[in-house]
Amino acid sequence: MAKKKNVRVRVTLECTNCTQNGVNKKKRGISRYSTQKNRHNTPGRLELKKFCPYCYKHTIHVEIKTKK
Repeated sequence: MAKKKNVRVRVTLECTNCTQNGVNKKKRGISRYSTQKNRHNTPGRLELKKFCPYCYKHTIHVEIKTKK
């Protein structure tokens, strides 16, 4: 029987509004969430609408590459 690959992977979501405005990462920060996704159901980049505490509103958070 073949071994199963990890279907669920941990991903990091980052606020698009903060990164577009060029917020200084050291001073104010960028909203980031960590979650899991299923590779088979969502092979592309994940986009979720979440609350950003720096923008004080709900914005779109997209999946970013994580360093291993």
